[in-house]
Amino acid sequence: MLKIIPLGGLGEIGLNMMALECRGSIVVIDAGLMFPEDYMLGVDYVIPDMGYLFQNKNRVRAIVLTHAHEDHIGALPYLLREIQAPVYGTAFTLGMVRHKIEEHGLLASASLHEIRAGQKLAIAPFSFLFIRVHHSVLDGVGMAIDTPYGLIVHTGDFKISDSTIAGLETDMDSFARCGEKGVLALLSDSTNVEREGRTPSDARVQKSLENIVVNSPGRVIVALFASNVSRIQQVINIIKSGRRKILFNGRSIELSVRIARDLNLLHVPEGMEIFLEDIDAYPEEEVMILTTGSQGEPMSALARMSTGIHKQIKVKPGDTVVLSSKFIPGNEKAIAKIINNLFRRGANVIYEKISDIHVSGHAFRDELKMMIETVRPRYFIPIHGEYRHLYHHSQLAAECGIARDHVLLAEDGDVVVFEERGARISERIPTSRVLVDGKGIGDVGRLVLKERRLLSEEGMVAVTMAIDEDTGFVIYGPEIVSKGFVFETETGHIIEDAKCVVLEIVDDAVDLPHPADIIRRRLPGALREYFSFTIKRRPVILPFILEL
Repeated sequence: MLKIIPLGGLGEIGLNMMALECRGSIVVIDAGLMFPEDYMLGVDYVIPDMGYLFQNKNRVRAIVLTHAHEDHIGALPYLLREIQAPVYGTAFTLGMVRHKIEEHGLLASASLHEIRAGQKLAIAPFSFLFIRVHHSVLDGVGMAIDTPYGLIVHTGDFKISDSTIAGLETDMDSFARCGEKGVLALLSDSTNVEREGRTPSDARVQKSLENIVVNSPGRVIVALFASNVSRIQQVINIIKSGRRKILFNGRSIELSVRIARDLNLLHVPEGMEIFLEDIDAYPEEEVMILTTGSQGEPMSALARMSTGIHKQIKVKPGDTVVLSSKFIPGNEKAIAKIINNLFRRGANVIYEKISDIHVSGHAFRDELKMMIETVRPRYFIPIHGEYRHLYHHSQLAAECGIARDHVLLAEDGDVVVFEERGARISERIPTSRVLVDGKGIGDVGRLVLKERRLLSEEGMVAVTMAIDEDTGFVIYGPEIVSKGFVFETETGHIIEDAKCVVLEIVDDAVDLPHPADIIRRRLPGALREYFSFTIKRRPVILPFILEL
């Protein structure tokens, strides 16, 4: 039988990873991460649970990547630590991957193989045909996968709307040829299924940006996703007929620009680019700055400009700042803070809510319908989205004429099986989200997150004391120190009264066997009860009882 096993991306935005399994071979499609949700305090990244792949590492034949976004390649280093399989991706995707795995010390041992749209690749028992798709990052591909049970089409992230840059359009002719050949199943991106119509053309963004540049009296600072090289090229095309020079500022955007230029995917006219040390040599009306930080990242270049701590670039009256990206849910407060700070410094700030300066890289409802009607699959599996996106996309497929029992609404861990008699969701494998915190992978779980939440909301109280091992009498203390709980100088009576609670516990335990153990056991509950009664808070209590 043929199995499709989603390990991430079906039930959430991001974390995209899927296993394709047949005749003892496994091919992994994408290895993405997601950024932590608000309750995941201190966590750096979230990656898929790869336990199923690790258990079957000897059967993993390859890892195939659709494009270079973090939610599709960000978990690759954690996969390559355990599985030494060849990695296939387009030139720009592998350029970003090389930098990423080099940071993890894995570049020397990695086996990276470049593919391109239109190319075929045989990984027995599969045969892949890569199809160019238009997305918000260069060099993205979907794929048509020949399997012993039929043709599987995986769209990757895509949209069908026109591009202002030639050669970036989604290759619908190739998808149509798949439909003519006969498609067993279509796996299609669901991210924007709730949005009616079609994705606006990139030309609309270009026109808006042109108007902004023409009407800006001073410097123009554009913040965008570093991987959106086509948007970077748009900005370059807008200013190349004028006098403005361009400065790329921010580690990630400098990396994307370098890789794209090396691959001849980005064209900057000779003499247009300037560098930080040269910026003061040009009049402000001749300067364009492309930078990072459109999502409110706290240490990004734009965030440092907004607070005045950027060493070389100081925002001032006359500057125009453009946030050319969508506000990703969860980032709104951080972005609003940066916008407010930029206004305080006298800049004119333009963002998505007040101007057409961004279009999505994901297909809207009419484009998703067009993909289904073009491919004409026997079965349909919505991918890439929260459950509500998958549900709406499954309903759309039914509206397009696919039999409802042929629409497979799967989630992470569901095993979709194709065999001679048809397709079904047969079983589940264990899946979860693995939290990456510093160098720790998976060592932060619900209990640790609960403790962090309690510490963040209620604070901590540490009690230190020493008692005589033989008599149980107090030799030192009790000393009580609080962090994030109360200002001891202002509410000193609370701490002093808490010491009385501790001494009462000591008095009750002094004549009992092992008094120190009794004090350690009783003290946290007694103090929590006291603080709850007096101040309506329940801090984390840490008792340090020494026996001398």
